[in-house]
Amino acid sequence: MLNTRFIRNVRLGIKTLMLHKMRSILTMMGMVFGVGAVIAMLAVGEGASKEALDQIRRLGSQNIIITSQKPAQGSGSGSMRIRLNIYGLLYDDLDRITQSFKHVERAVPAKLIRGTGRVGGRALELRLVGTTPNWFELVDRERIAGRVMVPRDMETNANIVVLTEHGARKLLAGQDPIGTKVKINQGYFEVVGIIKSESTDSGSMQTPDEKIDAYIPLNVAIERFGDITTIRGQGSRSREKVELHQLIVQVDSIEHVEATAAGIERMLMTFRPKKDYKISVPLALLRQAEATQRTFNIVLGSIAGISLLIGGIGIMNIMLASVTERTREIGIRRAIGARRKQIIGQFLIETIVLSVTGGFIGIGIGVLIPWLITMFADMPTIVTLWSVLLSVVISIGVGMIFGMYPAMRAANLDPIVALRHE
Repeated sequence: MLNTRFIRNVRLGIKTLMLHKMRSILTMMGMVFGVGAVIAMLAVGEGASKEALDQIRRLGSQNIIITSQKPAQGSGSGSMRIRLNIYGLLYDDLDRITQSFKHVERAVPAKLIRGTGRVGGRALELRLVGTTPNWFELVDRERIAGRVMVPRDMETNANIVVLTEHGARKLLAGQDPIGTKVKINQGYFEVVGIIKSESTDSGSMQTPDEKIDAYIPLNVAIERFGDITTIRGQGSRSREKVELHQLIVQVDSIEHVEATAAGIERMLMTFRPKKDYKISVPLALLRQAEATQRTFNIVLGSIAGISLLIGGIGIMNIMLASVTERTREIGIRRAIGARRKQIIGQFLIETIVLSVTGGFIGIGIGVLIPWLITMFADMPTIVTLWSVLLSVVISIGVGMIFGMYPAMRAANLDPIVALRHE
C-alpha cells in the first residue's frame, strides 16, 4: 500500500514537472553541472596524484636515495681557465654506510658519464650509468628484451650495456638489438638487454633514469672513464672529479627507514662538512604526497560543491515559485482532507525527482569528461566508485534539504486563504 502510494506520488511529481518542461530542464542544469564537476575534478585529481604516487612507490618505500650535488662554492684547484672541482660522494662513503648501519641491507652505487654511442652511421648522445646488478632489483624497470646486468658481468669486467627503449630505437632501428656492438666513446659494448625508461623526478629527488641512459658495470665505468670529467664552455673548460653520483640504500623494513636516513645524514655531515650531497626518502615523500592528495581532493570537492550549492538554491527558488502558482491547488487538496505531511511529501518528491534526474545526467557527463581528457590530452584520470556514489547521495541530499522549506511553506498554508488565492 505504501509502495503504491509512493509510486503514484512519484508519477504525479513527474507529470507536474513536465507541465513546465523548459523551466524544469533549466532548474536541473545546476545539478547537472555541479555533479559533473565533482566527478570530473576528482577524477583528474585522482589520476594526477596516482601517477605521482606510483612514481615514488617504484623508487621503493624501503630505499634512501643519496645524490651528489655541486656545492655553492665548489672545492677546486688549478687556473681560472682549467679548474678542477672536487665534490660528491666517495667510495669510502659507500663502505661506511654498508658497515655502520645494521638495518642497511645493501647500498647500490651509480656513476654517471656523458658519452656518444655509435652504430654504423647513427650516433646518439648517451648518459652512461655505471652501476651494479642490484640497481635493477631496487628500481623497478620493465624489461623489454634480453636481460639485465648480472653478477658475472661485474666479476669478468664484461663490456656489456643495457639500453633504454628510446636509445635502442634511435641507435638500432631496423635490426635485432641483442648482441649488437655499440661504440661508446672509444670502446665497444655488447647490447645484452633493453629496458623501459621512466623519467622519475619528484622535485626533490631523481633516479639515474633518462630516455638516453645506457647501463654498464660499475667497475668497467671506473676503469674506462675514471672519475674526472671535462666540461667545455665558451673560451674555457673545467673538470670535475666525482667518484659516485648516487647511492640507493635499501633498509630492512619500513619502520627503520627514517631513523636510518637521519643516522646517515649525521654521519655524512661529519665526513662531508661542505654538504655536497642531498638525501631523499621516498617513504617520507610518499606520505607527503598522500597528504597533498587528500588536501587537493578536498579543495576540488569544495570548488565543485559551490556549483551544487548554486544548483540547490535554484531548485529551492523554482519550488517556492511553484508553491505560489499552486496555492489554490494546495487549498483544494487541504479542503478535501489532505494532511500536511502529504503536502510536504508531494513537494519533496518533486524536488528530489529534479535533483536526482539532474544528478544522474551529471554523473554521465562527469564520467565522459575524464575519458575525453585522457583521449585527447593524454592525461591520466581515474573515476572512482566513491565519487559516483557520493554524487548520488549529494543529489538526494540537495533535493531534500533545499526542498524542505518550500514543502513546509506549502503545508502551512491556511486552506481558506489558499482557496481565495487568484
